[in-house]
Amino acid sequence: MLEDRDYMREPEYMGFHWKYPMTFILMGINLIVFVFNEICTAYFPNLGSDVGYYCAISAHGIGSGYVWQFLTFQFMHFGRWHFFGNMLGLFFLGRLIEERIGPKRLLFFYLACGVFGGILQVLLGFLFPHTFGSPTVGASAGVFGLLAAWAAFEPYGVTLLFFILPMRNIHLLWLCGIVAVFYILVPAEPGIAHGAHLGGMLAGWYGTKKILMGEWSGFFDRFRPSSRAVALREREGKVKALPGKVEVLEDDVDVILDKISARGMNSLTAREREILKAASSRKKS
Repeated sequence: MLEDRDYMREPEYMGFHWKYPMTFILMGINLIVFVFNEICTAYFPNLGSDVGYYCAISAHGIGSGYVWQFLTFQFMHFGRWHFFGNMLGLFFLGRLIEERIGPKRLLFFYLACGVFGGILQVLLGFLFPHTFGSPTVGASAGVFGLLAAWAAFEPYGVTLLFFILPMRNIHLLWLCGIVAVFYILVPAEPGIAHGAHLGGMLAGWYGTKKILMGEWSGFFDRFRPSSRAVALREREGKVKALPGKVEVLEDDVDVILDKISARGMNSLTAREREILKAASSRKKS
């Protein structure tokens, strides 16, 4: 039955049954940390200062052995506009990528992009401490990684820059990359971690091409589409070749469900959706 397949049910992690998208969970964690930091700033400034010292990423902190900063800095923000801007990007891009790769891979991918962004920012801090040595916080590296992933998946899709100017996704990524490189070479914007932005974009693009699109093997196999996707390319042509009448065959349903597992619901054609709908109706009758 359709409901017996694991990817047709809500995901489970470590025995828990998740009801909410991973994008919203990440946003919720960011919100909790933001509220905590705001309370500390208003009522417990010494505690807030200590949290920032140990959790914001910097060359000094990593050099002192505070390696957890590669994760903790991704959930901290300087000010409400910094927070809202990053959460807006996470909300739109996170949902799009999660539909493609699933919640587990989204979590790993998002955090990995943030880590690589932090690595590049820290390297710049070691090389140029007076320019890039300040502590860095924010979800921007992970969000820019999601932007790179979306540009890799849908390079010719259109995004409204600032909700006004239409741009193809790949052109928007190029624009963001050029801006980041420019301000790394010409550091005229203090307080903006362009190194982290660029690191997140590079990790997102490379990770999407090499891991999420199935071109890498080894350790990352657990995070890329199921091995059924390899056979899927050879078999899904059978469904497309069916005559006009919707005739539901078990093998055809298997091909479609494998396609959902590998690429998500959005990858289905109109005919495949008809077959899946007919199969579901037949199971309920």
